[in-house]
Amino acid sequence: MGWRQIVGIALCALLNALDGFDVLSISFASPGIAAEWHVERKVLGYVLSMEIFGMAAGSILLGRLTDRLGRIPTMVICLVIMASGMIAAPMAWDVTSLAVIRLFTGLGIGGMLAATNAVAAEYANTRWRSAGVALMAAGYPLGAVVGGTIASKMLVTGNWRDVFYLGAGLALILLPLVPLLMPEPINAILHRRPANALDKLNKSLRAFGHAPVDALPPVDTSIPKARVADLFGPELRSVSLLLLLSYFAHILTFYFVLKWVPKIVVDMGFPASAAGGVLVWANVGGLIGAILFSLSALRLPLRPTLMVMMVASTVLVVLFGQSPADLSRLSMAAAAVSFCTNSVIVGFYALIAQSFPTPLRGTGTGFVIGVGRLGAATGPIVAGYLFEAKLGLPVVALAMSGGSLVAAAALLVMPHRENAAH
Repeated sequence: MGWRQIVGIALCALLNALDGFDVLSISFASPGIAAEWHVERKVLGYVLSMEIFGMAAGSILLGRLTDRLGRIPTMVICLVIMASGMIAAPMAWDVTSLAVIRLFTGLGIGGMLAATNAVAAEYANTRWRSAGVALMAAGYPLGAVVGGTIASKMLVTGNWRDVFYLGAGLALILLPLVPLLMPEPINAILHRRPANALDKLNKSLRAFGHAPVDALPPVDTSIPKARVADLFGPELRSVSLLLLLSYFAHILTFYFVLKWVPKIVVDMGFPASAAGGVLVWANVGGLIGAILFSLSALRLPLRPTLMVMMVASTVLVVLFGQSPADLSRLSMAAAAVSFCTNSVIVGFYALIAQSFPTPLRGTGTGFVIGVGRLGAATGPIVAGYLFEAKLGLPVVALAMSGGSLVAAAALLVMPHRENAAH
């Protein structure tokens, strides 16, 4: 592992941290938006979900672009989209214009998630690959914690628009660092075989401290191309559908908490800055949960551990709905919920990888996570309608907690294919 690889993986973590903050920026801003524009809760639910719809599209469209145009050029494009969207958000004149801007911003966020995951794995050597990807993944809640802390302090004296300006500034700082410090991964060049591939390969080899080569290695034509249709063949149909159902259902519960916490706290009578602080504590819990779950997965069986954490998520979301109007208790309840819900998200990546055979692992992962993200968009919208129906927080939390319980049931009946990883 040379210094260029280490710096590149660290930058991937920072880019993922920017993603984490950008996704939740609308949550920090939502109390101010609702107050200024007198937005109904069901309408606010759509605004809170718009960038998630964009993320799903961005993961598919811009994720494919990483294979055609290159990893680093795609990351630059995603940063430009994210910076543009964050600059445009404060200029929105109504809910519709803000929703369109957030949808556009989500394209960059989703594409960046796909690109950083690939680059972190391709920059790391075999020994450090898992650690490199784990570091990149930890950047997501870390960005929400650090950026959210700053945003909460800004909301004390500023307004909701300042949150988006903060995200835009961070994106503009990172924008020149990506092409300056991050060469195109060697494996990506060999897989894509662009024009002048040998020159581009040697440029990356030199950047990573290796000697140039005289010729490209031959293309391996024995590896069949993966097809999405293969996920629904006789052997994989049940696994694919139940994994998708489980991920969709759990992430519905997960994003209900992350997206609605600030508005819930403000409706209890607290200022927007205090509400942002509760969301920061939720992400602190998520960060700790991700780290501890990754360590426990080395010793504990993955699927039973995931199901236990899903049941715990269900219980804790219900208890969160019973929380009194006390900032300390709300913060601890939100942290406990996110500890469990984010642990499950981390574990899903490992379970998905175990459940598909090698030739279909990338296709299966993209399908489950890409389509499953619709659950992330559905959660805030459904909660918005439940709130609008004058159902109290205890009832809404009870209803939304059911997603994690459905996810656990889906894993319980899913056929075992863990040996597929080998």
